[in-house]
Amino acid sequence: MTTLDRAKSWLEQDPDPETRAELEALIPAAEGGDAAAMDALRDRFDTRLTFGTAGLRGELGAGSNRMNRVLVAQAATGFARWLLERDEAPSTEPPSVVIGYDGRVNSDVFASDSAELMAGAGVRVVLLPRALPTPVLAFAVRHLGVSAGVMVTASHNPPRDNGYKVYLGGRDGGSQIVAPTDEAIHQAILAVADTSVVGELPRSTDYALADESVVDAYVDRTAALVTRTAESPVIEPVRFVYTAMHGVGWEVARRTFAAAGLGEPTVVAEQIEPDGTFPTVAFPNPEEPGAMDLSFATARAADAELIIANDPDADRLAVAIPDPSTPEGWRRLSGNEVGALLGWRAAERLQREERQAKFAASLVSSPALAAVAGAYGVSYSDTLTGFKWISRVGGLAYGYEEALGYLVDPEKVRDKDGISAAVDLLALAGELKAAGRTLAEHQRDFDERFGAFASAQVSLRVTDLSRIGAIMAALRDNPPNEIGGVRVSQVDDFSGGFGVFPPSDILRFWMHGGARVIVRPSGTEPKVKVYIDASSDQGSVDERRAAAQAEVAALEAGMRQLIV
Repeated sequence: MTTLDRAKSWLEQDPDPETRAELEALIPAAEGGDAAAMDALRDRFDTRLTFGTAGLRGELGAGSNRMNRVLVAQAATGFARWLLERDEAPSTEPPSVVIGYDGRVNSDVFASDSAELMAGAGVRVVLLPRALPTPVLAFAVRHLGVSAGVMVTASHNPPRDNGYKVYLGGRDGGSQIVAPTDEAIHQAILAVADTSVVGELPRSTDYALADESVVDAYVDRTAALVTRTAESPVIEPVRFVYTAMHGVGWEVARRTFAAAGLGEPTVVAEQIEPDGTFPTVAFPNPEEPGAMDLSFATARAADAELIIANDPDADRLAVAIPDPSTPEGWRRLSGNEVGALLGWRAAERLQREERQAKFAASLVSSPALAAVAGAYGVSYSDTLTGFKWISRVGGLAYGYEEALGYLVDPEKVRDKDGISAAVDLLALAGELKAAGRTLAEHQRDFDERFGAFASAQVSLRVTDLSRIGAIMAALRDNPPNEIGGVRVSQVDDFSGGFGVFPPSDILRFWMHGGARVIVRPSGTEPKVKVYIDASSDQGSVDERRAAAQAEVAALEAGMRQLIV
C-alpha cells in the first residue's frame, strides 16, 4: 500500500473534523505534485507510533505517526483485547480498567473514546470524573483493585504532544508495563489496525464514572504522610509559592496541603488553571530554561521562603530556594538534590520505625542516595530508567530518579508522585523552620555527613532521529580514552545486557577518581541525554562542593565536544 493509499484509508475512518481537514488538504496537494505535501504525508504515514513501556506519546495530528482519535481507538481496542486474553480475574468477571486524563488538548476526547471502546470490547470500565493528576490515576489502580489503568497524558512534553500511559494491577501491583508486555500489547493494537475500521468497532456507554471518594482517599492518604515525631514535634508552615505549570495539579495539591496542615500557598496566577496551550512556557517542564521565571517573580513579590512546582500532570516536583547570589534571587534544586534530601528523610523514618526496607534509584541518578542507604544500613538497588522499574523493587520504601520524579509512599501509588513528594518536602521545610533552620543549611548538613555530590546533564535534541543512533554508535565503536582531561578507567556497554540489567542502549564511563558519565537516548523525547556525577568527601563543605563541581564542569565540557 502506498503512502497516499494509507492516507486515504485513514481519512475514510477518521471521526475528527480537525485531523480530517489536515488530510483533505494534504492528499489532493500531494496528488497534484506538491512535494512538501507529499513529505508531510510520508512523515505521518510511513511509520507508526510504537506502543512501548511508556505507552504512546507523540505530536497531535492526522496519521499513524501522530496522536489522534484513530490511533487511540486502535490502541484502546487492542489493549482491551489483550486484557481479555490475559485476564487474571475469576472466569465469571471481566477484566477491569480505570481511565484518567489530564488537561492537554484532546485528553478528555481520547479518554472518552477509550472508555466507550473498552466497554464495547467487554472490559469493565471506570472513568475518572474530570481532568486529574497522573498520581490519582495510578493510586486508583490499586485503590479500586482493577486489572489495569490508562492515563491520557504527555506529562511535561511540548504543548502539541499527547500520550497514552498504561498500568497493570493484579500481580503487577499498579506499576507501569515493562517488556515483553509492551510488545504483546503493540501486536494486539497492530492486529486491530490491520483488520478493523474504527467506525465499525463496538462501543458502549455502559461504563462507570468514578465518584469523589477516589480523590478523597488519595488526599487523605497523602496528607497522612505528615506526622509529628518526638524529634520534630512542631511543623511551622513555610511561606511558599505554588505553580501547576498550566496543568491539573492545583485542585488536589491545594486540598492535600490544607489537610496536612501545611498552609495555603501563594499561587502563580498565570499558570494555575489547566490550559493545554501552555501560553506562558515554551516547554511545560520545570527543568527547561525560563519555565519557572513566573514562579521566581511571584516568590519575590510574596516574600516567599520556598517554591513548589508540579509539571502539567503533577507526577513531577520541582523545588526552588532563595539564593541571593543568582540574578533571580532563587535557585531551583536539581532532581538529585531533592532526591537526596527526601532519601535522607526516608532513612530517618525507617530508623525511627525500626523497619527494614529498600531504596532504589535509576542508574542515571546521583550516587548520593546509595551513600545515604549505606550510612543507615538500608538495602539499595540501581534500576533502569523509569518508575516502571523503580516501583517494582520489592520492599521499596523510597525511590527517585533525577528527572524530578520521587516515590515517597510506595504502598499508596506505584509511580512517581509530585504531590506526595511536595507534601513530604514541605513537612521537612516546616520542621526545619520550627528549629530555626533552612533547606540550604540542611543541604550543608547533608554534605558534611555524606559528602558533596555534584551532577550535570547534557541534552541534545534532534530533528533527525537517525542522529541518535549515529551518536550512540560512534561512542560505542570508538570510546574516548579521556573526557574533559579526566582519564576513562572503564566503559560499561549495556547493549548486550550488563550485570542484572537487560540489554539497553546505555553507555557508562567510569572516570579515574570515581566520577561517572552515562549516555543514553531519551525514552520519551527526541534527545540524546548525558548524565554526569562526581563527589568529594575531603575537606570542608565548601571545599567538597568546589571539588565535585569542578570535576563535573570539566566532564560536561568534554562531553559537549564529543556529542555536540
